[in-house]
Amino acid sequence: MGKISPVSAKYIVHASIEIEGVVERPDVIGAIFGQTEGLLGADLELRELQRSGRIGRIEVNIGTKSGKSRGSIIIPSSLDKAETSIVGAALEVIQRIGPCNAKIKVNKIEDVRVSKRKLVVERAKELLKQMTDKVLPDSQELSDEVAHSVRVMEIQQYGKDRLPAGPAIEESDEIIVVEGRADVLNLLKHGIKNAIAMNGTSCPDTIKDLSRKKIVTAFVDGDRGGNLIIKELTTVADLDHVSKAPDGKEVEEITKKEIHKALRAKIASEQAKMEISNGNSDKHDKKRSGSSSSGRNNKKRSSSGKNKYSRQNRSSQRYTKSYSISPKEKSEFKNMLEDLIGTRGAYILDGKMNIMGKVPISELSTTVKSLNTSIYAIVLDGMIDKQLLSVAESARVEYLISMKSKIDPSKTRINVLTESDL
Repeated sequence: MGKISPVSAKYIVHASIEIEGVVERPDVIGAIFGQTEGLLGADLELRELQRSGRIGRIEVNIGTKSGKSRGSIIIPSSLDKAETSIVGAALEVIQRIGPCNAKIKVNKIEDVRVSKRKLVVERAKELLKQMTDKVLPDSQELSDEVAHSVRVMEIQQYGKDRLPAGPAIEESDEIIVVEGRADVLNLLKHGIKNAIAMNGTSCPDTIKDLSRKKIVTAFVDGDRGGNLIIKELTTVADLDHVSKAPDGKEVEEITKKEIHKALRAKIASEQAKMEISNGNSDKHDKKRSGSSSSGRNNKKRSSSGKNKYSRQNRSSQRYTKSYSISPKEKSEFKNMLEDLIGTRGAYILDGKMNIMGKVPISELSTTVKSLNTSIYAIVLDGMIDKQLLSVAESARVEYLISMKSKIDPSKTRINVLTESDL
């Protein structure tokens, strides 16, 4: 006897059956074929329809309780809607099965294609989302990727110190000295190709040599660290001009307009050195902003720093910490420090307190220098010394957490915490 494949069925007839007595499954199937025979004509004879594969195997599920039988009937069909409805209605004419009274009721006729269509739509949504998220980047992402690759190709290593620099250092009469590689990349992004990085707060010999031959402008961050770099350069190199990023901002994050504005507002190195020596960096900031705008940046330094980690009050010789570590951060720092005990290792964390990597202490300084992403905190099983502090300041780390420290917390912008502080 031919059978219809469930895959090719278009409709499924769902019916319920109630019988006043005890019967078996073959009795029900026999009654369906027997009592509908000749009822619908030769074209809709159930035996012929099943033999030709136009209706499928009739499934009967039945159970007996308290002397009565109840169950369900399922008939798959590849007939059209009208013919399937006629077959379903024909089931309801069956009133006896064997010696027992029976009642069959068709509950619904399911269109299998609707169910399949819903599955297709849901799956199509998933595939489209995957394609949008992973396969097809938007035009901005493509543009950023291309621009970044071009900037990376343009950046080079200059001099015996192999400092990150733009491609126009050699032929330019004027150069711009910045703090790190990310600053050079940001200037390259906006078309300035004569920038070179110090890679820290101490002045390399390459910068000293260039300062004797070229006009040098120091372009530093708008914070205490920027003042330290100016002080270093004016002491050991032949510095000509000084420019600063807006208060609380770093050269690597400012816009093209802010870059040109800051460079136009540059002052002589002697003036900058005198202001820093007198502790008048606020006055310098006001002069800079007054020469480049209508005075909208003439605010107190303590109210202008708005970056994420509350870098404030950096114009004083000693740092007055204004940070407030949350109990959650303190607990996480403590747990990480305990995990590291005896390992001589260090965790490097991002701004969301996620561990970006674990490295041996012997490789910590090299790793921090090589990272292009911002570092929020470093937790280490060891001692914080001046060398590590210098590297961390160059990388703008916010927190250093260790078992012990040789550093006076008031003499660095970094928040230094030890086991006893936690």
